[in-house]
Amino acid sequence: MTILWVSIILVLSIVVMVQYISAQRRTEDLKYCYNKLMSIVENKSSEKLMRVTDDVSIQSLLTAMNLLLDANQELTAHFTRTEMVMRRMLANVSHDLKTPLTVVLGTIEMILHDPNLDKEEQERLLKMLHQKTLEIVKLIHAFFDLAKLESDDQEIVVTRVNMNGVCKNSILSFYDVIQSNHLQPTIEIPEAPIYAYANEEALERILNNLMDNAIRYGADGKVIGITLRSDESYVYMDVWDQGKGINEQHHDLVFERMYTLEDSRNKSFQGSGLGLTITKRLVEQLGGEIHLHSRPFKKTVFTVQLPRATY
Repeated sequence: MTILWVSIILVLSIVVMVQYISAQRRTEDLKYCYNKLMSIVENKSSEKLMRVTDDVSIQSLLTAMNLLLDANQELTAHFTRTEMVMRRMLANVSHDLKTPLTVVLGTIEMILHDPNLDKEEQERLLKMLHQKTLEIVKLIHAFFDLAKLESDDQEIVVTRVNMNGVCKNSILSFYDVIQSNHLQPTIEIPEAPIYAYANEEALERILNNLMDNAIRYGADGKVIGITLRSDESYVYMDVWDQGKGINEQHHDLVFERMYTLEDSRNKSFQGSGLGLTITKRLVEQLGGEIHLHSRPFKKTVFTVQLPRATY
C-alpha cells in the first residue's frame, strides 16, 4: 500500500514538474513576443517574430502576429507612397495653377494700367486671358473628376455598346487637330459590328485622353492610328503613334497620379499628369484593363481591353 501511495505521489510530482516547466516556457515565449513586438514598433523595423516552440498555441499566436506585422508593413508602405504622391500632387498643382494665374494677373494689370493700348492689342490680350482661364478650369475639372472616380462617387452604368461607332466618332472629333499637325491617320475599324460592355460617355473620355496623348507626344512620328479588334471574350481598342515612345521603366509609372511625360517622353511638357490616370480609373470601372507597349520611333500603343458583348 505504501509503495502505491509513493508511486502516486511520484507520478503527481512529475506531472506538476512538467506543467511547471511548460508554464515557464510559455511565460518565456510570451515575454519574447512582447519584447520583440515592442522593439519592432519602436524601431519601425521589418523584422518578424521567430521562436522555436512545441506549444501549438504559441505557434498559432506567432503566425497570427507575423501576418499582422505583414499587413501593417504593407499599410505603412501604402501610406508612405500615398503621402509622397500627395506631396508631389500639391507641388505640381501649385506650379500648374501658378503659371497661368501669373499670366492672367500680369495681363489684367497691363490692360488696366496702360491707357495707350489699341483695340487690336486689347483683343490679343483678352484672347490670351481666355486661353489661360480655360487651362485653369480644365485642370480643376481634371482633379475633380479624379477625386470622384477614386471615391466611387461617380456611378458608371455599363450597357451594350457598339464599339465601331464610338471609335469612328473619336477619330472624326480629332480630324481638324490631326490635319493641323500634318499627321497621317491610320484607321482600322472592321465593317462587322463589334459590341462591348461599356459606357459611351466613359469611352468617349477614354479615347479623347488617349488620342490627345498620342497627338501631343507622338506628332514627330507623323502617323497616328486607331484599331478596333476582338476575340471570343474581349474587345480591344489600340490608339498608337510612331513618336519617341516611352522607356520600358516608365510603362507602369505613366498611369500614376501626377506622373507627367516630362519624365519620360517630352521634357518640355509641363502637364498635370492626370489624363492617363483618369483613363485607367475609367477603364477599370468598366471592368477592363489598359496596357502599354512602346518601341521608340516604331510604335507606341495604348490598348484598352473590355469584356465583349456577344448578344
